Amino acid sequence: METTTVGKVRSFNRTVTQRLGVLHDEYLGRRRPLGASRVLWEIGNGPTDLRSLRSRLDLDSGYLSRLIRSLEADRLVVVEPDPADKRVRTVRLTDAGRAERELVDTRSDELAWSLLAALGDAQRARLVDAMAEVERLLTAGLVEVVVEDPRSPAAQACIAAYFAELDARVAGGFDPSITISADPEELTEPRGLLLLARLRGEPIGCAALKRQGDALADIKRMWVAAEARGLGVGRRLLTEVEQHARDRGVRTLRLETIRELHDATALYRSSGYREVPAFNDEPHADYWFEKTV
Repeated sequence: METTTVGKVRSFNRTVTQRLGVLHDEYLGRRRPLGASRVLWEIGNGPTDLRSLRSRLDLDSGYLSRLIRSLEADRLVVVEPDPADKRVRTVRLTDAGRAERELVDTRSDELAWSLLAALGDAQRARLVDAMAEVERLLTAGLVEVVVEDPRSPAAQACIAAYFAELDARVAGGFDPSITISADPEELTEPRGLLLLARLRGEPIGCAALKRQGDALADIKRMWVAAEARGLGVGRRLLTEVEQHARDRGVRTLRLETIRELHDATALYRSSGYREVPAFNDEPHADYWFEKTV
């Protein structure tokens, strides 16, 4: 990566941290650092289990424990076992914690306005649009894609969401019982694999590889959650499943799709897939594609 590019990122970081006041020990004048205030805000109306909280904030467990203890010492939160599972610890705000969170919210609004107040209307619009773009790109960088056991609850939840979306979008509905199979056994090495995309620990997409021979495989179960679209997750899943295919000696990838999935069709075409005659009897398909990888 070019030195000038890295330098621009570092300059941006310095400006943002200074303008947001995160260099001070007492963020927003509340006698605690930014990390503790963010944890307080993230707990929200709770209760929230600590494991989920750590995953959302991507914090070291030891550091999160210290932040929670400091909030407990101020009597802003209470940590207790989950009534449904005593092995899980949850955290919730006290009455004082809810009042403090509201105050932090108010001061955060004031800080946000202070970033805009000295600018003209056109400058404000440019800054807010730029912030939205920066947030989108930084969020995209948080997405993790890994090979997942297709039997796992997260994988099954993604596939169920994929079927539900197809049923809602496809004219006449979608019947999983008549579609060509991509069962867990077919999506497990060496017969295939399933990739799962996660954002802050939550599953947001999947793509599967189903082998049809030594050098031929089909891409199945391509899906991205609606709230994660626009982050490039679909293209990344497609790119990574192609790489896994190449690593396993596959030279030709195939897939089929439905006409209602306009974004998916556009993604495949822009990624080098060419439309070919039907290569299977999938009842829920309008287009068939192929690519040499």
